[in-house]
Order: sequence, then structure tokens, then C-alpha cells
Amino acid sequence: MTDHKNIYMALAAAQSEMGKVVKGATNPHFKSKYADLADVMQVAIPALNAHGVAPWHSVVVVGEQNFMRTTLSHGATDTHITCDVPLLVSKADMQGMKSATTYAKRIGIESLTGIAPDDDDGNGAAKSSAASNEALRIATKALAGTIKAIKQGLSSGDFSTASEAWFELTDEEKASIWVAPTKGGPFTTQERETMKTPEFRLAKGGESE
Repeated sequence: MTDHKNIYMALAAAQSEMGKVVKGATNPHFKSKYADLADVMQVAIPALNAHGVAPWHSVVVVGEQNFMRTTLSHGATDTHITCDVPLLVSKADMQGMKSATTYAKRIGIESLTGIAPDDDDGNGAAKSSAASNEALRIATKALAGTIKAIKQGLSSGDFSTASEAWFELTDEEKASIWVAPTKGGPFTTQERETMKTPEFRLAKGGESE
């Protein structure tokens, strides 16, 4: 093992030995490959360890915000560098926490080591978003008459007409236009909430989704 004067020199040496990250995980929604935390660590750890650098993670609290702190420590010189990534937990349960911490660890290790996998989340998500937007546009146009009938029924309080129009759609057709208004969906938040109520479903004879 080469002696290094500090973490920065050790990291520079390790970076020269880091290979390309292989995408080993599959996103079931986008049907695409991406590099997960394990893939990134598989490239980072051997090179870092070879130069006396240990990567590790810990949760820290700054103010009222939780962060995942990624640290690279060079034991021989007791020098360290850190990167704090905010923990944005989408679900208040252990699954949500696990997802947030795993993603934050990946961001942290990539930021500190300079590892740069292909833009699997960026380009892949952008392409998927464009495809989804086009699919929504086509579905909204094809079902324009039904959407209009539903919205008019909801507006006038005629749940029977609105509910009948909605439940005449196939499950696939419903899914194609059941998109949040913030993402271009045809129904407002209030309309969507109304369509989830028992009153709306019972207006068509008690059908439910």
C-alpha cells in the first residue's frame, strides 16, 4: 500500500483505479437497467481500500433535517472528507426510510469519489416521462367525450351520469387517464377525490375499483 500524505492524495490515487460502473439492477417500471448502490460500491470500495481509505455512512441531524453523511476516512493520516445528503423520505415507514437512505448513500459515494454512472435516472426518467405524456395526450383525446360527461356530471352533482360514464370505461382506459392534475391529468384534485367516494361508486350500482 502506497503511503499518502492525506485523504485527498489517497483519493486521487484510488480514483485512477476505479473502473466503469456496471448497471446491475433493473427498474421494473421503466424496463431499464440502472446502477444501484451495490454496483457503485463494488467499483469504489476495492480502489479506496487499496489506498487505505474507508467509506462509511451515518445519519446526522442538522437543525430539524436528517441527512445521510458519507465519509471517506484515511486512517494513516486521520484525515476525512464528508458529504451530507438530505433524507427525503416519501413514506413514513421503514421501507420509505430504507429507500431514502440507500439512495442518499449512493449520491454521497458518487459525489465524493467522482464515480459517474450513465445518467440512468435522468435520461431514463426523461424518456419515460415524455412517453407517458404522449400516452396521456392520446388517451385524453380518444376519451374526450367520456371525460366531458364525467366532469359535467360532477360539476352539476349528477353522480349517476358521471359514475355511469366512468364505469363504462375498461380498467386500461381508466388507468390511462387517472393521472394527477399536476402531471396533466384531466380531472382536478377535487374531482378525483369525489370519484373515490362511496356515493360516486354507488351511483352506478355499488361498483368499486
